[in-house]
Amino acid sequence: ADEPQGRYTMATAEMLDLMTAEEFGKRPDPGYPEELVRGRVVAMSVPDRRHGYVCLKVGRILGDFVEKHDAGRVMSNDSGIITDRNPDSVRGADVAFYSFKRLPKGTLAPGYGPEVPEVVVEVRSPGDRWRNIHEKITDYLNAGVLTVVVLDPGPNAAHLFSADDAPRILAAEDELVLPGIVEGFRVRVERFFE
Repeated sequence: ADEPQGRYTMATAEMLDLMTAEEFGKRPDPGYPEELVRGRVVAMSVPDRRHGYVCLKVGRILGDFVEKHDAGRVMSNDSGIITDRNPDSVRGADVAFYSFKRLPKGTLAPGYGPEVPEVVVEVRSPGDRWRNIHEKITDYLNAGVLTVVVLDPGPNAAHLFSADDAPRILAAEDELVLPGIVEGFRVRVERFFE
C-alpha cells in the first residue's frame, strides 16, 4: 500500500535538511567546536585549559614515539573523522593515530578523507556526560577504529574500548600499551596528566 502523501513529504523534507560531510567541511568556522552527527550540526562546549594540556601531552608523547619509529601519523585538535554515511557523521577526535597502512606517506589532501584511524584518544572534560562519550565511542568503533582511549583527568585514569574486548580501566600507575597497533609503545597513564 502507498504511504500517505503527508508522511512521504515530511520524510523527504527531513532527508533534504541533512548535511553531508563535504558540506560540513566547507562551512565557515563558527569560532567554537562542532561535529556533524547523523546529518545535523551539533555545537560542542569549548574545553578548559586542562583538557587542552592533556590533549597536547598525548599528542607529544604518542607523536614523538610514532615519528621516531616511522610508524604513521598522529593528528590532534579535533581532526575530523567521517564515522558514518547517509546520514553523515563527522566526529572530532582529540588525538588520532593513523598507520601508514591506513594513511600512506605523502602530502595530506585537504578536507576529510575516507581513512579511519587505528586509535582515537578522547579527553573527558568535567561537563562531558558518559552517555555522550559512549555514543561517540560506538561511532568510532563502528567506523573501524581499533581502540578508543578515554582519558579522565578526574581520577587520572584511562578507559580502553575496542570492538572485540570488554572495556578496561587503567589506573594512573598502569601502563597503556597498544599491541598490534603501535608496537612497542608503552607509557604510564599518569604521564598524560603530569
